[in-house]
Amino acid sequence: MDVIWILIPLSIVLILIAVRAFVWAVKSRQFDDLDREASRILFDEPNPESAQKRGQHEERREHD
Repeated sequence: MDVIWILIPLSIVLILIAVRAFVWAVKSRQFDDLDREASRILFDEPNPESAQKRGQHEERREHD
């Protein structure tokens, strides 16, 4: 029965961490547009050359 004195505060702390993570995700706009991000992977780029150029541009920007 003594273990209950450890498990209850531990569970409360874990719940608070989970709530804090959820609040952070909402405030950082992680859940704003779920439909576009979910379907973006399903569609190809209309022009593969422009997609490749954009990818190279993004790589250069990351290195700066």
